[in-house]
Amino acid sequence: MNLQTQQINRLAESDSPYLIQHAENPVNWFPWGEEAFTQARELDRPIFLSIGYSTCHWCHVMAEESFEDEEVANLLNKRFVPIKVDREERPDIDMFYINACQAVTGSAGWPLTAICTPEGHPFFLGTYFPPHTKQGRLGLVEILTSVSEQWKKSRSEVEQTARDIMARAKSIVTPP
Repeated sequence: MNLQTQQINRLAESDSPYLIQHAENPVNWFPWGEEAFTQARELDRPIFLSIGYSTCHWCHVMAEESFEDEEVANLLNKRFVPIKVDREERPDIDMFYINACQAVTGSAGWPLTAICTPEGHPFFLGTYFPPHTKQGRLGLVEILTSVSEQWKKSRSEVEQTARDIMARAKSIVTPP
């Protein structure tokens, strides 16, 4: 089985209660680590980073609504390398991306959503997203479709956005 067709959710072996809660998602989650970044580089795909914690209400809502949704899972599995992080287990990672989100959007919280280059440099940041646009809130399907098209068609602009965000975020906190 090659990297593009491999279907594995790697969270079942985790010690984190939060990550284990996502082990049955149809999303092929990676825990934070070099394996995920290597796959992103080899497949030339952006990283979809989701940070949360086990007692977070909106983390559970997004998991149920979006990460259990087959359309969302298919987009994440085919066009991104999805990484799930427990903020209580990795406060260093959480702090960097929360500060980046705050710097870029003016607000931050959990679940935290970051779409990043294969090096982990964010170029899209936000919090909770439903599977489809509703009540004025942009949906994950629309976001993932748009971002994957931008990744293919406007790579230099995406990478410039990531450099700009990294510069702003580094002025606040050191990257993980």
